Amino acid sequence: MVRSNQNVTHNSSLYKKPFEESFEETPLLVAVLTYMGYGILTIFGYLRDFLRHWSIEKCQVAREKEEQKDFVPLYQDFENFYTRNLYMRIRDNWNRPICSVPGAKMDLVESVSHDFNWTFEHTGRVVKDVINMGSYNYLGFAENNGACADAAIEATEKYGVGVASSRCEMGNLDIHEELERLVARFLGVESSMAFGMGFATNSMNIPALTGKGCLILSDELNHASLVLGARLAGSTIRVFKHNNMQSLEKLLRDAIAHGQPRTHRPWKKILIVVEGIYSMEGSIVRLPEVVALKKRYKAYLYLDEAHSIGALGPNGRGVVDYFGLDPKDVDIMMGTFTKSFGAAGGYIGGKKELIDYLRCHSHSALYAISMSPPVAQQIISSMKSIMGEDGTTLGRQLSENTTYFRRKLREMGFIIYGNDDSPVVPMMLYMPAKIGAFGREMLKRNIGTVVVGFPATPIIESRARFCVSAAHTREMLDTALEATDEVGDLLQLKYSRREQPLPSLGWMAEESLLQD
Repeated sequence: MVRSNQNVTHNSSLYKKPFEESFEETPLLVAVLTYMGYGILTIFGYLRDFLRHWSIEKCQVAREKEEQKDFVPLYQDFENFYTRNLYMRIRDNWNRPICSVPGAKMDLVESVSHDFNWTFEHTGRVVKDVINMGSYNYLGFAENNGACADAAIEATEKYGVGVASSRCEMGNLDIHEELERLVARFLGVESSMAFGMGFATNSMNIPALTGKGCLILSDELNHASLVLGARLAGSTIRVFKHNNMQSLEKLLRDAIAHGQPRTHRPWKKILIVVEGIYSMEGSIVRLPEVVALKKRYKAYLYLDEAHSIGALGPNGRGVVDYFGLDPKDVDIMMGTFTKSFGAAGGYIGGKKELIDYLRCHSHSALYAISMSPPVAQQIISSMKSIMGEDGTTLGRQLSENTTYFRRKLREMGFIIYGNDDSPVVPMMLYMPAKIGAFGREMLKRNIGTVVVGFPATPIIESRARFCVSAAHTREMLDTALEATDEVGDLLQLKYSRREQPLPSLGWMAEESLLQD
């Protein structure tokens, strides 16, 4: 198939270096077989439901009690169809218990199921030294030793683990204020505010920034926390195609020209919401063009750098640093500490007036418990390391590992999505049976991966998602690549235009998908 460059640069004058993202089209035969696979699994699912209804087969799904049959149903039977008939068959690929630090390598507790993944029990065996290719440990700070861990231990001894109060009451510690000053300096903004939960940083702050009479323009692939925050805000929401500047500009033009529905009054506020790196696609936002449109149409820009902060840019300052833009061009800079920093929580940075407003109006600031002191210290230590104050070069190592891993996978003939600089590397699997088969086969070779399918992705775009880390050595990457090559040959996953063997029938690739 011909590679489709969906996200090529349309306004090259805004970019200081070439910016292209390649998304190879799904081969037609693969798409047909994928639909057939889901179709056959659906037919078997309805057959199984029929057998369960008449008690021919044991029903293990949650049901209403007989005395509650006249109530409004608590469990929506049809909505749970995919979970009980498709997801349950390959459920063993997720939620595996980890019994070590989830760093570059990890130890897994072996679990087995005797009822086809409805329940699991531990065997007592530990799978040692599994190479971790699934965690967002981009810079390798998820460790229990080293300078960051030592500093966190000292903070625990000084402050304890919990604060037991919100920031506006008795939970504002000097370490929190130190963290916020450091974040502001790191981002190059006037002020910042830290929150104890990354998800809530989006979902609880967007409602404080917009409301009725405001318009939110959201990328179609934005994270669930952004979607929830937009819905809670009560604002009008319009969605533009992923990273498509023509789609965004059309919405902006229509918003300016027509105003609010019915009244046609001007919108009180227009907020563009995008992410730095999209964690399912491995794509990077076309920020220079978004900023140009934002300025042209007098809109505000909310940038979620959960995956890009620390992982992109010559100084590790995220996608703004990556494109060499002025941080002042982004009105609300949001990010999390859960990935590159190996900690927890999130932040918002911007003008001092913005942060002062959020301190008084954000639900996440007023009602949530303060960030744990050792977590705050972990962030401070890791951020100083990223800033080079201890002489490390983690960002360069991550970039080299990312480039090497992506290049090798493409040379093997796999279809890889996203930007070449993105440490999130989606590798296309397509067929439903190959989702479970790939995860299991990789674990047999001591490689821990994340596999993703419908409804988290489009139905014909199931994938494995690798996350590259600066903590990965070249030996670890080569081991993972060798295992991926073996499994790719076994399951016939090399769909790229360089090699195209006839794919096997995906819905028959693994016998366990059609039996319980």
